Amino acid sequence: MSERNVPFVIPLVDERQRDQQRRLPVMAPAALTTASPVLDTLHRPLHDLRISVTDRCNFRCGYCMPRAVYRDHRFLPHAEVLSFEEITRTARVFLSLGVRKLRLTGGEPLMRKDLERLVAMLAELRTLDGQPPELTLTTNGSLLARKAQSLKDAGLQRVTVSLDALDDAIFRRMNDADFPVADVLAGIEAAQNAGLAPLKVNMVVQRSVNEQQILPMARHFRGTDIELRFIEFMDVGSTNGWRLDDVLPSDEIARRIHAEHPLLPVAHPRIGETAQRYCYADGSGSIGVVSSVTRAFCGDCNRARLSTDGQLYLCLFADQGYDLRTLLRDGADDGLLARAVTGTWSQRSDRYSQLRGQATRTTTRKIEMSFIGG
Repeated sequence: MSERNVPFVIPLVDERQRDQQRRLPVMAPAALTTASPVLDTLHRPLHDLRISVTDRCNFRCGYCMPRAVYRDHRFLPHAEVLSFEEITRTARVFLSLGVRKLRLTGGEPLMRKDLERLVAMLAELRTLDGQPPELTLTTNGSLLARKAQSLKDAGLQRVTVSLDALDDAIFRRMNDADFPVADVLAGIEAAQNAGLAPLKVNMVVQRSVNEQQILPMARHFRGTDIELRFIEFMDVGSTNGWRLDDVLPSDEIARRIHAEHPLLPVAHPRIGETAQRYCYADGSGSIGVVSSVTRAFCGDCNRARLSTDGQLYLCLFADQGYDLRTLLRDGADDGLLARAVTGTWSQRSDRYSQLRGQATRTTTRKIEMSFIGG
């Protein structure tokens, strides 16, 4: 067996003991408070809603919005985009069904004008137990330095920043917009200063593209209270030219880091979390790896996705959505909206990562990640 295919196995450490040792707070998994949670056909609850607020982005990353495809792309006209009021109403219905976490995505969500107003509206909502929802945002960080404090003031709790390299030349080549890495790092610093924490950084790893940045990224964020997550290049959508040969397995990523900075895997991952988390043995922080290709990760998926134009998608790899915008604009009350969502989720059976071999051989065109967020 080649080294590339050898599973990365090291002894487990109890998460509570680990966290006590490094004196970092343990983040317990959020529990549904509804007595009758909405379950799909595989008994997975509806817990997270990801809301795409725009289909536009100022980057042209090859794994998401390759320039060759999006050079003359027709983005949604304003009339087809959900208003802040429509998004807030939809989120309120989802919260009434047991959802506890709202994540704003895109495209690049900070390109949506007056986004702080939407954040403030969502922050006023309440879950079934009367608590504010967990309100987060995923961004490429390009506009974060100027927006971090106002987002925090509006009620945003934390952010996840996409950053695929520290080397400026590699980063500019990957974002294909000649955008400097220094500005993203400044955005991360501004988010930390504003208290948008715990902050996470996502790195999509592609073999022979940015794999040489794994160790520099690990070194940079180690000891910063920022969790760096490495994501296998995955076959989302139909335009990113995905090939299995371009995937660097997460076991290999973890092995490379472990060789320089010994790792201990977290024994109990959070419910619905796609990342396998590791802590540094010396207590200097943690990383995560998302095995989006080499392992099935659909088993406890509890996420729904609302697209910019009001379509409900039940899977990141979906090929169809369910129209909520028409209901919103045709006078449906909240009860009808709730029944539509419940009926759709209760029939859900998505498990793409478990059926990937079969699914990738079909000719069905999958929805693009830039349209429904990551």
